[in-house]
Amino acid sequence: MPARRPSPVSSRPRSGPHLERRGVAAAERATLVGLVTGQSRRIDAEHSLEELAGLAAAAGAQVTLRVLQERPKPDPATFLGSGKVELLARAAAEADVDVVIFDNELSPAQLRELQKQLALKVVDRTQLILDIFARRARTREGKLQVELAQLKYLLPRLVGAGSELSRLGGGIGTRGPGETKLETDRRRIRTRLHVLQQEIDAVRKRRAQLRDRRQKTAVPTVALVGYTNAGKTTLFNRLTRSDAVVSDALFVTLDPLVRRVRLPDQRELLLSDTVGFIDRLPHALVAAFRATLEETAEADLVLHVIDASSAERERHIGAVNRVLEEVGATEVERIEVFNKVDLLSPDERRRLSEADPAAVLISAENGEGCDDLLETVAARVALDQRRVSVALDLRSTADRNRLVWLYRHARVHSQVTHGDHTTVVADVPRRLLDRIQISEHPRVAGGRRA
Repeated sequence: MPARRPSPVSSRPRSGPHLERRGVAAAERATLVGLVTGQSRRIDAEHSLEELAGLAAAAGAQVTLRVLQERPKPDPATFLGSGKVELLARAAAEADVDVVIFDNELSPAQLRELQKQLALKVVDRTQLILDIFARRARTREGKLQVELAQLKYLLPRLVGAGSELSRLGGGIGTRGPGETKLETDRRRIRTRLHVLQQEIDAVRKRRAQLRDRRQKTAVPTVALVGYTNAGKTTLFNRLTRSDAVVSDALFVTLDPLVRRVRLPDQRELLLSDTVGFIDRLPHALVAAFRATLEETAEADLVLHVIDASSAERERHIGAVNRVLEEVGATEVERIEVFNKVDLLSPDERRRLSEADPAAVLISAENGEGCDDLLETVAARVALDQRRVSVALDLRSTADRNRLVWLYRHARVHSQVTHGDHTTVVADVPRRLLDRIQISEHPRVAGGRRA
């Protein structure tokens, strides 16, 4: 093995009594590894590796080395070719690396073999994202969801694992959000998974109850979605006059925020800020955060915030669309909001507007276009109400259900009952009129606007 070469990066003290006394932990030094396979382009792999560098930084690592290999398909044993693994081991030793991060999800067998041959901690993309979520979770709900995802990831990797998986240690890929350290005993993990799922189901029920209350007060809900770091929280703060934490780091917003937005005519709507999506978001995370992401599926309108200045804009849009499809939110009406247009030239703005005339161009940073966005939102969620008179036959199960629905979602002014028939006068949000089948029910007639 060649002698280790000193470098300006690796020559700095990585630890020492002065750091330990102050409780300051040195950043882990990381090597990033990507693979170009099949018909994929090298430029796409390089962009993905750049994104992985951002994820590594968000997890507290310092990237010192990047490796890309081109091969027809991943090696089933070591992901990379055997020769490349040997070169990677020597390069990592020279760069004094602590952790090797792969830009793909590794199989349990690949993970164990790579750790054996590299003699270093190996983390894949999924584990890295889970680690970031563990760092960002603040509420009990968020911690429960992250722990559920981590346990689902860990369980199939117990077979043949050594003592290194018996308890959580320190550093990237080993951080846990739970109140106790993760146990690797399968029975305990399955028991814990069951408990977590029950608690998250309870969260889902509470969210459903809150949604019912919001619908009853006729306050529409608008959800912000988008690729991580697209500027959703900046826009959220601009529209709600809030001060939620904003940062260039990835996945800063993990726990959902809901605030009221007052329109110029004093009407109100609820705006929710959600976790940012990312390409190849781990399925375990999508499943664990389903209770949170259901807020998007149940919203009256979705604002898809897009970083207009990103060279990877189309890939980001595709990643968001895939997650929305996975959580059942594709049927919700959507507005494409191109953010950060202050970074575009006039010609780029014109081309963007011509390509998608229905989209709204804004800069959440300086407020440009935000008033137009609010006007568009107000028109799309149909904030106005219509007073209707509904004649119902109480002997009919369908009509009894309509009566319950009216009391739950509309503002009932009067109900007059004669025998088995009742007439209800209520203000129904126009966006909900189709739910009581106005066009199909001859006994429902539209009246004057409330």
